[in-house]
Amino acid sequence: MKCRGIHSLIALVVGMTASLMIRAATPPPQPGADESVRKEAREIFASIIAIETSVGKGQVPAMAEYLAERFRLAGFPQADIHILPVGETASLIVRYRGNGKGGKPIAFMGHMDVVTAKREDWVRDPYLLTEENGYFFGRGAQDMKSDIAMLTETFLHLKRQGYVPSRDLLIAFSGDEETTQVSTEDMVKNHRDVMNAEFALNGDGGGGTVSEDTGKAVFYDVQGAEKSSVTYELTATNPGGHSSRPRPDNAIYDIADAISAIRQYSFPIKWNEWTIGNFKETGAVTTGSLGSAMLTFAAHPDDAAAAAEIAKDPAFIGLTRTTCVATMLRAGHAVNALPQSAIASVNCRIFPGTSAEEVKKTLQQLAGKNVAVTLVDIPVVSDASIMRPDVMKAVAHAVNLTHPGAVVSPNMAAYATDGAVFRNYGIPTYGTSALFMKHSDEFAHGLNERISVDTFYAGLTHWDVLIRDLTGPQHAQH
Repeated sequence: MKCRGIHSLIALVVGMTASLMIRAATPPPQPGADESVRKEAREIFASIIAIETSVGKGQVPAMAEYLAERFRLAGFPQADIHILPVGETASLIVRYRGNGKGGKPIAFMGHMDVVTAKREDWVRDPYLLTEENGYFFGRGAQDMKSDIAMLTETFLHLKRQGYVPSRDLLIAFSGDEETTQVSTEDMVKNHRDVMNAEFALNGDGGGGTVSEDTGKAVFYDVQGAEKSSVTYELTATNPGGHSSRPRPDNAIYDIADAISAIRQYSFPIKWNEWTIGNFKETGAVTTGSLGSAMLTFAAHPDDAAAAAEIAKDPAFIGLTRTTCVATMLRAGHAVNALPQSAIASVNCRIFPGTSAEEVKKTLQQLAGKNVAVTLVDIPVVSDASIMRPDVMKAVAHAVNLTHPGAVVSPNMAAYATDGAVFRNYGIPTYGTSALFMKHSDEFAHGLNERISVDTFYAGLTHWDVLIRDLTGPQHAQH
């Protein structure tokens, strides 16, 4: 569920200069991937775009088998390729054997499924990779078959080169991230003998922002934490009766009072090293009172006034606390009858380290005794990952090579990915997508999804650098 909100908005609304962007001298861009590598990556990209891996189609196993065959042809042993069926979907785990001197494996994550696309609504066939005006179009182009193709090609290329990493590398592609995440949980819960990673890099999180005005890369987010999306139902019931005989107890009024109480409530201020790091970088390039508040909050996260100033902007309120908002209402059964029931849906984005039950308890207190609060689904709530210096350094190197001058910033995402499941099972996870995008080009889950051709090919360098930096000879344990 890839969505870049915070820094995309900054690039739109914040005045920036090149001198503010560059923290230190950066090396010149390195040569990109060889033409043969680019050609094969595009071929893989086109092939997996053509497989309609949306829910109900049952095509994820076909995509897993297609990718598995690519790995087999590149010399990966059959014993190291695992297709794990789960219902109509499947996951794919591929082990790239290292020399074991660098420790436990690193997993490289992605999801093979996509959100449904109706062909009749698109300008171009969503299941045919189309290159036009400097863009690749297709369902999953951004979310997230591009990074799947890049990761696959990077593994194939390194294998053919004879590269021996200092630790094993694991492809970890799930099959239902957009829906239930059952295949993800199956990987990390039931197959830990195979999925034995020390940490994971997630192609479905993080990524770069390109300025609308200049076309230059300005930010790159390393995502080390995610807020969890949890939905609650508030229900009020009543015997009802004839509308000609109104009385004080009314299910709609009870729900209205509960929603009003929730609207006026602010959850406690929260922070972690990812949000503090984000505010340090973002505040330095954000003008006015918002930028000042970010810097103050980064230095003094218990500053209520700074938090209140940040909370005025919907793009940033989620980085300071848990938020809950009413999203749906249904009530009554006839225009001339007192309502026998009223139900409101409240969606909460829960700050890492806070439990869904804790939020439920707060909502129940706010709603009062006449309204019942229930959890709608089984939430995936995870803590933040520790910030690894080796990951941050490797990402900074990759970004400096492909997009010199872009500020690399820690980030906590307001959206959810498979990373939350991995973190819940003890695998720290870091969003390190190779994509750089303008806000105006973001159509993940929507019509005419696209990425730039340039960012796709630059992504091959991005993943290559990350793997080499984290698993080269210098990372052997002594």
